[in-house]
Amino acid sequence: MSGARCCLERAAVAIVVAALLFLPCTNQALGDIEAKAEVCVPCHGADGKSTNAAIPSLAGQPKQFVTTQLIMFREGNRKDPEMSPVAANLSNVDIDDLGTYFAAQELAPAAQNLAPDKADAGRRLTEQFRCVQCHGAALRGQQHIPRLAGQQAEYLRVQLRGFKAATRFDMDGNMTSAAQPLSGTDIEILADYLAGLQ
Repeated sequence: MSGARCCLERAAVAIVVAALLFLPCTNQALGDIEAKAEVCVPCHGADGKSTNAAIPSLAGQPKQFVTTQLIMFREGNRKDPEMSPVAANLSNVDIDDLGTYFAAQELAPAAQNLAPDKADAGRRLTEQFRCVQCHGAALRGQQHIPRLAGQQAEYLRVQLRGFKAATRFDMDGNMTSAAQPLSGTDIEILADYLAGLQ
């Protein structure tokens, strides 16, 4: 990662975090927050556990990742025909509540088990391409970096292909750079491996 890119990433994250830290304090009941999350259920599943291969699970994602992405959708930096209209109407308090809610949900156990040789190949790729450096040793994400473990395989494929093609929004350019050396086969192996992690 270049020094300039690192500084840009830190500056963008600092702005998002600062916006959320200075939200007015609220004493909303858990029921109010759950009610806000109901709008997410048709696509992302109950408690953020997606059952649609093309739509990501939000359960267990780091709060800062959820809030950052919602702000990116709301501000038009990241675009999606379904997410953009939903995020456009979210207040900072709504975004903070949704981040808190989804970060607290436990991700359902992975639906697929990989053969040992495929699991070994996937693990090697996460080390070779340094996925574990940013996403954590267990690939559960941290701060503004998403959890990959247990995510929907098709969603992961689409995102990795988008980063490789430089068509997927990338706040700091790190994922676009990281995806360049990936082959089509690498992407398939990584998506299946990551989706199968507990």
